[in-house]
Amino acid sequence: MFEHTSLHRIRANGIALNVRVSDERGKPPLLLLHGHPQTHVIWHKVALALAKHFTLVAPDLRGYGDSDKPVSDASLNHAPYSKREMAKDMVELMASFGFTKFKVLAHDRGARVTHRMMMDHPHAVERATLLDIAPTLAMYEQTNMEFAKAYFHWFFLIQREPFPEALIERDPVFFIERMMANRHAGLSAFAPEALAEYRRCIQLPGIAHAICEDYRAAATIDLEHDRADRDAGRKVSQPLQVIWGANGVIEKCFKPIDEWNRVATDVRGQPVSCGHYIPEENPEALLQAALPFLVDS
Repeated sequence: MFEHTSLHRIRANGIALNVRVSDERGKPPLLLLHGHPQTHVIWHKVALALAKHFTLVAPDLRGYGDSDKPVSDASLNHAPYSKREMAKDMVELMASFGFTKFKVLAHDRGARVTHRMMMDHPHAVERATLLDIAPTLAMYEQTNMEFAKAYFHWFFLIQREPFPEALIERDPVFFIERMMANRHAGLSAFAPEALAEYRRCIQLPGIAHAICEDYRAAATIDLEHDRADRDAGRKVSQPLQVIWGANGVIEKCFKPIDEWNRVATDVRGQPVSCGHYIPEENPEALLQAALPFLVDS
């Protein structure tokens, strides 16, 4: 699915990350971060076009795909899966390739990692495009019935272990297929090769627990970090683009530009015609919207 790239296993921040990298390294770096419940494979429909402009670095986030799944539980305050720790993974990963400054294109959970990375490492992230999220704090604090029904997994996955882990592990393929099929485009949005990879990865040892810890961190320690920024008046200062699906939950439940303007100083963005899984549902619209922002800077 990916031309002119190769897979590597790179140690960063004390763990091993599975990462796909452009074979040609002479262009400006672009970090690609995926979301739940997927892997770096989400970028397969746009990678070739992006590679005309950038050296691509597309890892599996910690806890996902073939990257390490560190031990974590409530006794550790879920800190191993905090977006602060995951952001540090990415900064060290990019530095291992000699990239001390880079741009980011990120979806879903990866976009939340990017938000934290832009706050904690402003020297590293030049600008970023975030796909189909509002800020985590805004989404939790503005929860209503419509959002809770559509994003039920935000509340299921944070339950005390081993309850959600046991249910996922009982039939992990059913879990991942139902999660993705319940969105706007259903499973038709996903290429057979990509869907096969997502099915493989959701069955890997430890991944159910890691995914739950990602969400538990989001509902605990990540909110602490976000509230500390808000209380101190700290905002993202780099240029930020937000793109969301016109047929998705973010469009229905939030005003994305308004929410991002509360936590960032330089925001622009727009909806595109699709649901949540923008890179796979409507790759052409994504490229048309994101490339001018990412390239012309």
